[in-house]
Formats: sequence, C-alpha cells, structure tokens
Amino acid sequence: MAASGRSAGPEVIWARPERTGRGPRPAHSRAEVAAAAVRIADAEGIDAVSMRRVAAEVGCGTMSLYNYVPRKEDLYELMVDAVSGEYELPERPPGDWRAAMLALARQTRAIMHRHPWLPRLMSPVYGITPNVLRYLEYCLTALEGLDADAGTKLELVAMINGVTTQYVASELSMAERDRTSPYRRGEEQAARHAYLARVLSGGEYPRVAAAFARDPGPLDMDAAFERMLGRVLDAFEYESERD
Repeated sequence: MAASGRSAGPEVIWARPERTGRGPRPAHSRAEVAAAAVRIADAEGIDAVSMRRVAAEVGCGTMSLYNYVPRKEDLYELMVDAVSGEYELPERPPGDWRAAMLALARQTRAIMHRHPWLPRLMSPVYGITPNVLRYLEYCLTALEGLDADAGTKLELVAMINGVTTQYVASELSMAERDRTSPYRRGEEQAARHAYLARVLSGGEYPRVAAAFARDPGPLDMDAAFERMLGRVLDAFEYESERD
C-alpha cells in the first residue's frame, strides 16, 4: 500500500472491508465520510469536494482519510450511494409498470434538485453501489409486467435515468442563469423572444416561424417532464406489443 492509500491495482470500494477485525475501531464510518462530502457539495457544488475539505469536515487529517476512502473516485461513489438511499421504495411495486417507472422518475428528479451536483456524477462507473443495486432490483421487479427481455428492461431504466438527468440539468442551468443574471427575472428572456420574433418575421425560416406562431404561454416544466417520460414509455410498450 502506497503512502497515499492507493493499492497496486484497481479496487472496488465495496469489496474493501470498512474495517478489519484487528486494531482499534475506526474513528469514522463511510456513512459519516459520505454525509460530510454530500453536505459540502450541497452547499458549494461538487468542485468544492476535496479530500482535504472532507477530512476537515469529519475532523481527521487528509492522509488519515485515505484509510477510509482510497481515491476521490471512491468518495464520489460513496456520495452517489448515500443520496440513492433517499428513494422511497415500497415492499412491492404497483401492478402497473408504467406508473411504477413514472413514480421512480419523479423521485429521481426530486433527489437531483435536492442535490444539484448529482447529474454530473451520473455514470455507469458508480452503478454498482448497494443503494443503486437496491434501486435497480426494484426497477426490474416493477417491470415484470412488461413483455420484454432483461436487456431491454435495463435499456429502459437507463433511458429513463438519462432523460431525467438531462432534463434536470437543463432546469438547474436555467435556474443558475436566473440567479446570476444582472437583470430582473424574465428581462433577458423577453429580450431573446423579441429578437427571435424579428428574425422569424423575415420569412427565412418559415417552418420555425409556424412552429412558434402559436404562443402556448409559460412552459409547465412538470407537465413537460411527464409528457417526455410518457413518450419514452410509449416506445417501449409499443415495441413489446409489436414483438
């Protein structure tokens, strides 16, 4: 083991005992370390999470933290697992697989809004944590009513998560732009709409102009989210019925 706590080869943190049976009991648990990292990220963003900051938060030396978390990537994995524990999963999913997947997607969106750094860490790399596996097992149980093979069901789960992640990332980006804009809320958007109206009135983009001709009013982000997910589910339902 190197001084930094890194092993000679790749190692999954979940395969590493949290503590051995010998020696004194560790002063901190992985759950404490993960909670500290999540607090920092929630308050200041994922870029503020460093081994030094987390060590200070839990009250240990930076080098001592490597005894609990060998790599920063492992720290991220602990964070993803910690917030994935926020899913409220009933003992048995409802009989309607579509309703179950929509309910899960709503929870995912809510969790990402509580932890705005999470979309940046959404990756298959962090997909084998205990709480993520608990979530995935629930998904596959909920999808037992869908006439599709296991691979297709996994693709459906991945697509729903991908769509939800991108949707929330867009929401967070818009919220951040509103927060940091030097103008009053809506002023910049109004200026952009006015510019677009002038450009489209020239006739160079007739199809775009026709698409924007009917003003639907303010976008209902909740309703748009539901429609988007419904179309994803429609596609998989159609494919299963066609087969």
